[in-house]
Amino acid sequence: MRLATFNCENLFARYKFRQNVDPTGSDGFTTNELAFNLFDETEKKITAQAIKEVNADVIALQEIESFSVLDHFTSAYLKKLGYQHSILIAGHDPRHINVAVLSRYPITSLRTHRNERIDSKRWLFSRDCLETEVEVEGKDLILYVNHLKSMMEGREKTKNRRMEQAQRVMEIMESRWKEKDFQGNFAVLGDLNDYPSGGTSLDLLLQHPGLENVVQRLPPEEQWTHFYAKKKEYQQLDYILLSKSLAQLNPENPVIMRKGMPKRAERYTGPRFDGVGEDRPKASDHAPLVIDLNLE
Repeated sequence: MRLATFNCENLFARYKFRQNVDPTGSDGFTTNELAFNLFDETEKKITAQAIKEVNADVIALQEIESFSVLDHFTSAYLKKLGYQHSILIAGHDPRHINVAVLSRYPITSLRTHRNERIDSKRWLFSRDCLETEVEVEGKDLILYVNHLKSMMEGREKTKNRRMEQAQRVMEIMESRWKEKDFQGNFAVLGDLNDYPSGGTSLDLLLQHPGLENVVQRLPPEEQWTHFYAKKKEYQQLDYILLSKSLAQLNPENPVIMRKGMPKRAERYTGPRFDGVGEDRPKASDHAPLVIDLNLE
């Protein structure tokens, strides 16, 4: 089976202002009886192209506004991919960006950590650590889907918050797998919002004896999944951390699919989707990360 993760960058709905439409009309999709479009439909069609190109059986998504948006996006643009199973549980992010899962296989169990707190005033996970169990032809695959604290306010300033989140993700994973010596079909994945080098906040996960960062199988110059245009930085922010046993069973390299990246991400010199611009439109400022797996 094929597993992927992708930060879709602002997959939002926006009310159809300035379009002179009946707010309850049938030409948009409705939430609370109002008609909406996806924010920047042109760009989100390219986002859908990226997901089609990856063609994963199970894909973890980040920056999805709501289940209504996910459902509309899937039915409008991904209908032929066979994602009959989907999940999104709204977290506490002030921008209303959430993690989600699309799957061709049944989602059989869920556990959310959205309401865990650091203290009485602060949520630990604004975007959840969503435990998702998928049944793949009689075998269970357990995913810990994450979108950790952004570096937008500065890497050092936000480091402690990501460290708190990474520690809790580790504890959640260990509570199920430590006694089994991390043997099993599971992965920690998503946008962890920090890169591996130079005092990262992710050491507890990246150096964990029960996990492998499969991107490190690639040559160093090919490990980037995100382009930060302001500083022209190419970094790995997106991760699939396989269990120790899954990593041993699946030694092949992952793929980072960059056809939807903006043209000013000049380090990528391969083909791009039609319509991709210098900055916009684009699929995302992140590239999907995908790996083919045999399950235990």
